[in-house]
Amino acid sequence: MNSRGSLNLGLLGLGTVGCGVINLLRRNGDEIARRCGRSLNLVCASARDINKRRAADLDGISLHADPMAVVNDERVEIVLELIGGIEPARQLALATLRQGKRLVTANKALLAECGREIFSAADKHATRVAYEAAVAGGIPVIKMLREGLAANRIRSIAGIINGTSNYILSEMAASQKSFQEALGAAQACGYAEADPSLDIGGFDAAHKLALMASVAFGMPLDYEQIHIEGVDAIDLNDLSYAAEFKHVIKHVGIARHTACGVELRVHPVLLPQRSLLAHVGGAMNAVFVDADAAGPSLYYGAGAGSEPTASAVLADVIDIARMPESELGDAMPSLSFHTLSDLPIVPMREISGSHYLRLKVKDRLGVLAQLTGLLAEQGVSIEAALQKEPLPGADTAMIVLLTHQVKEALMNKAIAMIERLDEVIDPVVRIRVETLD
Repeated sequence: MNSRGSLNLGLLGLGTVGCGVINLLRRNGDEIARRCGRSLNLVCASARDINKRRAADLDGISLHADPMAVVNDERVEIVLELIGGIEPARQLALATLRQGKRLVTANKALLAECGREIFSAADKHATRVAYEAAVAGGIPVIKMLREGLAANRIRSIAGIINGTSNYILSEMAASQKSFQEALGAAQACGYAEADPSLDIGGFDAAHKLALMASVAFGMPLDYEQIHIEGVDAIDLNDLSYAAEFKHVIKHVGIARHTACGVELRVHPVLLPQRSLLAHVGGAMNAVFVDADAAGPSLYYGAGAGSEPTASAVLADVIDIARMPESELGDAMPSLSFHTLSDLPIVPMREISGSHYLRLKVKDRLGVLAQLTGLLAEQGVSIEAALQKEPLPGADTAMIVLLTHQVKEALMNKAIAMIERLDEVIDPVVRIRVETLD
């Protein structure tokens, strides 16, 4: 091995991923050294409780309760930020970069919401931020977009990028569990936090989508313009009716380059049962990419977990370790483009698509005809309809419609008009339909 000496690492956070990094380094350290030409030496780490027992061998690692002690340790050349959240992660990241040290992070929220500031600091101090582990865990999505498809124009990205939401929908479909029951199962398995709002509300997926879109299209990070919907409004009826239309429901992040700009949206979708993403079950992730030269490709794997995410963290460290110090200032830009574009974000109301509508109505003659007539007046045509027979003694019925493509603004107007009808009892449930062709 043509060794250039060891590279010293400092670790912020001894949680699930931090312990995974330590375990993977101890198990595969020799193999990693052969691949990057130098050994990786974890010299110090921080945690709120340094006396807590952990699922990793901490022997030989200096432990600190103050994470800034790791950042300021003169031995440390690369800081691994694995504590999550915005603060104090933001301050620790900026302090790392101001010292000219390299930063490896798995913190998608930090980069999606503060990425412009952090990447600007890295450029100013001629250092580097690496973040493969921030998107889709063990799937090398960022590397694929930055390197494997670097010669392509990316047309679209569609991904199941939150394992918690995918697990919940999979459990509901497979076991006929209610949303709350499936959420409880996800928490029992460790897939969902005690407060699952970031996952089931779609915010975690939106953080990841912001990063992927920026890398794919060479545009500034724009998390705040992403249209976000979660999975908490989906119930067993929707899964059952979708199956009758030969579709499944998945929670998907979509970034699509169009003539009008870039669509950025995270929401539940009906996918045809033949779709590759329709078969991604449990807590797994998958990302479908359509590129002009390479064509369509699918990337599948564990989106979270101790060692899958640790694998991505150490892949970034290995990339840095392979790079000569003299070339650090000329490294690939953080978002893979030397010049960022000013592509506009297409407002949700301007996007065209098909829709699934579920309506609870009074059981009266002619209600379906009234609904389809109202939709037709707004330029919405119906592709398929189901009218479910009411239960014995009930005075309400369920109507389910699939529409042809229509602009979102027109669909919104039509739904608002429908909800004002005396015959319609509850708010309309709307799920968008995607083919990903």
